[in-house]
Amino acid sequence: MAYMIITGLICGALLGFVMQRGRFCLTGGFRDMYLAKNNRMFYALLVAIAVQSVGVFLLIDMGVFEYSAGTLPIVAVIVGSFIFGIGIILAGGCATGTWYRAGEGLIGSWIALAGYMLMSTIMKSGVLAPINQQIQGSSVLPTNSIADTFGINHWFIIIPFVAIVAFILFKQLTKPKVAIPALKAKRTGLAHILFEKRWNPFVTAALIGVIALIAWPLSAATGRVFGLGITTPSANILQYLTTGDSTFINWGVFLVLGIFAGSFIAAKGSKEFRFRMPDVKTGINSFVGGNLMGIGASLAGGCSIGNGLVMTAAMTWQGWIGLIFMILGTWTASYFVYVRPRQKAKAAKLKEQVAAV
Repeated sequence: MAYMIITGLICGALLGFVMQRGRFCLTGGFRDMYLAKNNRMFYALLVAIAVQSVGVFLLIDMGVFEYSAGTLPIVAVIVGSFIFGIGIILAGGCATGTWYRAGEGLIGSWIALAGYMLMSTIMKSGVLAPINQQIQGSSVLPTNSIADTFGINHWFIIIPFVAIVAFILFKQLTKPKVAIPALKAKRTGLAHILFEKRWNPFVTAALIGVIALIAWPLSAATGRVFGLGITTPSANILQYLTTGDSTFINWGVFLVLGIFAGSFIAAKGSKEFRFRMPDVKTGINSFVGGNLMGIGASLAGGCSIGNGLVMTAAMTWQGWIGLIFMILGTWTASYFVYVRPRQKAKAAKLKEQVAAV
């Protein structure tokens, strides 16, 4: 038990610290792909996936732990991931982003987190559990592993993927740099690097990939053979609090609690922590978005981290299909939340100008 608590909290704290300081936000990254045609954060995600994938399969090949990708509930993954993508735009952050922004004092993230935990619990063990199980049990394909589908060794998938990511990274790093005014340093040495200096998104992604890799053997040692995960552990917290059943407590629970703690430390150290109360509309959107996140992630079997980072690194159909439909859901919501209102405001302004002539 002590091992589970310590390793879970430390791994989570490292993840929360790095994500907060590196501003690693997949919601903003997916949104910017559509609104600003900026793929930088998506490329950073690919770096994190590549780093984790190489390490995880090396550990599997060395016999450190065994992992089976299982079957593919394709309808549940598609529908759930799309709903989750819509939810993270309304909530203002993905599952992990909600946890680490709550650690910054953002009350809107607390509201989204409450909706997320509540609906995840309802979907997994509450009144909606039969519906969740029915959808997950329909249209199930026998093989989830991409390599097993094609009957090839997993390295024939991983090596080309890593090569593509390396090429993308090279192109990004060799682009002409836009001059950004340097912040006046108030600290020196390690304190400046940890709490003041701007972090490169690709360095941040590489660190997240390493933390995601470390999570596998740490978690496997407690009997939970998986890497980073947010949705089920978040539901487990509420399930434990409402039932008192200690079987809901596992390594993942301490991981998510560690994310909150690590983000809080990073925010306090960088003087970014402060309580920020949302307006009524933002608060409502946050709660609705959190609920949609809980529904979507429960159906899809994972969130932006569970599917988008971990299952993609495991080279599963669930991970990559989930990531694609998550992004599509994000773009759909971005159109109605950002693009459509601007178009209406522009049309209304033009109408006023024409009427005034």
